[in-house]
Amino acid sequence: MIAAPLALIPGWGARAQVWEAVAAHLSEPLAVQLLELPGVGGTPGAAGDTLAHWADALAARLTQPVVLCGWSLGAMVAMEVARRHPALVEALVLIAATPRFVACADWPHGLDPDTVARFRAGFATDPQAILRRFRALQVMGDSHRRELAAALESCHPGRSSESDAALAEGLRILAASDLRPCLGELVVRTRIVHGANDGLMPEAAARWLADALPDARLTVLQDSGHAVLLSRPHECAVLIESFLDG
Repeated sequence: MIAAPLALIPGWGARAQVWEAVAAHLSEPLAVQLLELPGVGGTPGAAGDTLAHWADALAARLTQPVVLCGWSLGAMVAMEVARRHPALVEALVLIAATPRFVACADWPHGLDPDTVARFRAGFATDPQAILRRFRALQVMGDSHRRELAAALESCHPGRSSESDAALAEGLRILAASDLRPCLGELVVRTRIVHGANDGLMPEAAARWLADALPDARLTVLQDSGHAVLLSRPHECAVLIESFLDG
C-alpha cells in the first residue's frame, strides 16, 4: 500500500479546483495537495517555457514524496517531474494523458499541427474564444457535455496578464513537448485513466503510453471524453484508491 499524499495537477485552461470532485470521493485519511500550474492563480511562474522548467517549478513545491496525479497537460508535467525528480514521486496517476499532443509523421495519435498553430495564434488575439473552443473539445464525446462545459468554465484561471502569459506558455509546451524518447526512464508504478471518446488525446495515445511505460496499467472509461475527472469523479477516485492499495 502507498501511504504518500496525493498531489493533483490540473490541465491547460483550468485551476486546480478541477480536481475537487475527485478529491471529494477519496477516503478521508488521504492527504491531498492541489498544485496550480506555474503562473496560474497567483502561483509564481517557471524559470522558462519548456516542460522541464514547469516540472522543476512544480517539484520545488513538493516537500515530501507524493503520488503525483496529473490531468491532460498536467499529466505531461507529472511525467516530467517523475523523470527529473524521481525521489519525489512514489507513483503516477495520469488522467487523459499523452506523450505527445501534436500529430507528426510517426505519431498519428495527436491533434493536427495546423489546428494547434491556429489555437496558439488565436489565443494571442482572443484568449476567451480559444478557451471556449478548447472546452468544447474537452467535453466532446461525453454523455454529460452540458454539465461538463459549465463545470470547466467554473474552473477558469481568470483574466490577468500573468494568467494569460501562463496559458500562452502552456500552449507552447503542448505544441513542443515529446516525451516518447524518455518514457523508458519512468520506472515508477503508473495508473492511466482515459475516456474512450477523448477528442483531444485519443484512446490510442493512452494505449501506446501504457505499452511504452515500464510499469503501467490502463483503464478506459466508456461514454467519456477528455474531462473524465469531472464526468466520472467517483470512478476516478475508486481507481486511484485501488491503485494505492495494490
